[in-house]
Amino acid sequence: MAENKHIERAYELAKQKYADLGVDTEKAIENLSKVPVSMHCWQGDDVGGFEKTGAELEGGGIQVTGNYPGKATTIDQLRGDIDMAVSLIPGTHRLNLHASYLDNGGKFVERDQIGPEHFQSWIDWAKQNKMGMDFNPTYFSHPKADDGFTLSHQDAGIRKFWIDHGIACRKIAEKMGKELGSPSVVNFWIPDGYKDIPADRKTPRQRLAESLDSIFSETIDQKYVLDAVESKLFGIGAESYTVGSSEFYLGYAVSRKKLLCLDAGHFHPTEVISDKITSVLTFLDEILLHVSRPVRWDSDHVVILDDELRAIAAEIVRGDYLNRVHIGLDFFDASINRIAAWTIGMRNMIKALLIAMLEPTAKLKQAEAESDFTTRLVMLEELKTMPFAAVWDYYCLKSDVPVSVDWLTKVKDYEAKILSKR
Repeated sequence: MAENKHIERAYELAKQKYADLGVDTEKAIENLSKVPVSMHCWQGDDVGGFEKTGAELEGGGIQVTGNYPGKATTIDQLRGDIDMAVSLIPGTHRLNLHASYLDNGGKFVERDQIGPEHFQSWIDWAKQNKMGMDFNPTYFSHPKADDGFTLSHQDAGIRKFWIDHGIACRKIAEKMGKELGSPSVVNFWIPDGYKDIPADRKTPRQRLAESLDSIFSETIDQKYVLDAVESKLFGIGAESYTVGSSEFYLGYAVSRKKLLCLDAGHFHPTEVISDKITSVLTFLDEILLHVSRPVRWDSDHVVILDDELRAIAAEIVRGDYLNRVHIGLDFFDASINRIAAWTIGMRNMIKALLIAMLEPTAKLKQAEAESDFTTRLVMLEELKTMPFAAVWDYYCLKSDVPVSVDWLTKVKDYEAKILSKR
């Protein structure tokens, strides 16, 4: 096709320009194709899950806005939508699943009673699609979380319920890791906290540490499961005090040798996680990223190719951390087509990694080591106008996914034929 020839011609020109800087675009593309990015299931149905037919999201510090038509309401619908999104995204993919997305056959199963059998159909689906899976206990949208506390709850019975849920989730993840041939990252985030100023900040954090220790008391081979803990600055209904703060989980992860999850939307608006990656990996073997886009007090907008996304990717690549950083996305936008939201976010994350891989990192570091900050600045500025888009288009073409905005036509067609009928 003539269009393909234009893409290939543009790529050849870009390839030479990058070669002039000492960058091998073919190697960058090859390396990029091997980097797994975990796509979050909850964008497809507004974090609803399948515990109960017709169940809606309830509190717990999570709120989805918008009512775009076509939301998935069954497991088959959600899987079909995921398949559609994945077909538009180049590279290696994983699926990030929440415990509330169990396949219970229409029979309600309480969260402390879930087991691998309730996720076997997901495992089979992932195996068929040659995807790894990651997993998350669901500590929200439940009567036992209505008062805003779970693992740090003052009621020992409620704490035990949530401890048992966490233990069950690790066993489910172990099954995923064993059957799919790659470790499942199990990420623990809880909404616990107070709306107003507490009198006792200490005790809930002591209870949380004890609860987590109970959950992790059974050793599971890291070939199958990697445990991660995730902090947050505040949540809806927990504006004044969050039990699982950044400092708490950093200390817990370092002392217990767990992965620390850095969520791009869970810090103060003036903080960025790109600056935290090298600090944390100085003391931890591996970390988990939840790549999102914060806007003021909301933490979960669709990922765009902004400065912070590019900085996150640059830190991963410059630090040679690709084998130590697990990349997952975390956002939910119900104001636009949900498949488009997935596609935009995933393609932008992968695009940012490509841009980082097209840097002459060794030359930049050499100039810095020689205190030649002039050359460093000149090169960094020159890179901003390098033709990375031509390399990206070529990568998409070779990956047999739509180039440029052509994917939107496919999404609109899917919306007309499938989503509009729901």
